Amino acid sequence: MVDPVFLADVKWNTDGLVPAIAQDATSGRILMMAWMNAESLALTAATKRAVYWSRSRNQLWRKGETSGHEQHVQEIRLDCDGDAITLQVQQNGGIACHTGRESCFYQVLRDDRWVTVDAVSKNPQQIYGQSVAHTIPAGTDSVLEKLTQVLEQRKSNGALESSYVAQLHHKGLNKILEKLGEECTETLLAAKDAEVSGDMEHLIYETADLWFHSLVMLSHLGQNAQSVLAELARRFDLSGLEEKAGRQKS
Repeated sequence: MVDPVFLADVKWNTDGLVPAIAQDATSGRILMMAWMNAESLALTAATKRAVYWSRSRNQLWRKGETSGHEQHVQEIRLDCDGDAITLQVQQNGGIACHTGRESCFYQVLRDDRWVTVDAVSKNPQQIYGQSVAHTIPAGTDSVLEKLTQVLEQRKSNGALESSYVAQLHHKGLNKILEKLGEECTETLLAAKDAEVSGDMEHLIYETADLWFHSLVMLSHLGQNAQSVLAELARRFDLSGLEEKAGRQKS
């Protein structure tokens, strides 16, 4: 098969890939960004169905082959530098993101934080038939251990103009506790919403914020995650009721 001549006009990166942005042809909303190689772009042009290149699986990725959420391509554009592509698509099912949302771009920057603003249209487990929760990459050391190290570095050496953690420590314990209280409330609200809407992504996001600010509080008081883990380990052989009773006696 002879490669289409238009492929020669694309400036592929060193991995032979080019970023491709899918945009809803009707609303204009950006749905997702993925990568294409020469084969996937040629297939997309020939079939009028979006085909991408999965870097994690190292293979062609026909959008919707698992979820059923195919993208019917109406137009393909190349930017002025030849190193980025946009696809005008009709999104099958109205869902482009693996989280069950319309768009992968569902977080908005507000007050130095990424805030989830789009609801889940359909539970991912209903789409894929299995959990698609984010996992820690293979070979990654303890996340808590790494986070503890980073927090201590920011506490000691973080620049106030660029480090959120350094700013919290500079403002003192009361400010840290204020933020911790806010995150606690937001986690509670997210849990109530999740019970109704099934939006577990938002719940996980808010819980991560709560844990993060708890670790900042511990760091400010000279403690860390290992202290908490040690206490949890101590309780392994105790039932919750036994531990509570022992705490009341002491």
